[in-house]
Amino acid sequence: MKRPGPVLTLLAGLLLGLFMLTLNATTGTRTASSSYQEKSPSPTPASTTATPRTSPSPLPSPSPSKIPDSSYSGRTDDDSSAVAVSVRAGRAIAYFCDGHSKEAWLKGPVESDGSMRLTGADGAVLNGTLQENERIRGAVEFDGGHYAFTARKAVKGTALYRATATVRGARIDGGWIVLADGSQVGVVDRDGTPSAAPGIDPETGAVTVDGQRLTAAPVAP
Repeated sequence: MKRPGPVLTLLAGLLLGLFMLTLNATTGTRTASSSYQEKSPSPTPASTTATPRTSPSPLPSPSPSKIPDSSYSGRTDDDSSAVAVSVRAGRAIAYFCDGHSKEAWLKGPVESDGSMRLTGADGAVLNGTLQENERIRGAVEFDGGHYAFTARKAVKGTALYRATATVRGARIDGGWIVLADGSQVGVVDRDGTPSAAPGIDPETGAVTVDGQRLTAAPVAP
């Protein structure tokens, strides 16, 4: 009788080899998975790794030159009329008159460069520029005429006054320009009829119109 030793030994070796192959396959899969997980870095929040891009800060805009609050007065180049301008907080009001019958009130803004375009009734326009904060050079377009002028800064107080009242049943509206030499030019309108204005006291604004004492007040925009 033959001994079955070699056959059993071969069969046992085959079974052992199959078991080892299966074990290696399973271990290798786990090892590869573990290796991949170890090598893959954990995601880092963008807020901690990204460097934010910042735009350069814009340069500050230059500050506009300050327009001083003041009053200006002067005569037209042809010496026929006078002009006064009062400037306050970037706005202006002006008065043009010839001291007899022509007059116009105008108002509007003053730009940061000192230029101004003031408008009034009946198409009146004043275009001017404040120069060195000492004078206004410009022109008034009124009633078909062109009146170039230079108005200089008032030495003290104001150069422009106005009074409104009712005197003997008539509506009174008077305007006065005080020039640098102390002389005055003004017009008083009585219910739509203009005429030369009486003088005022620049210190108090006191004036007498048609026998009634009034007070002319400094004009500001």
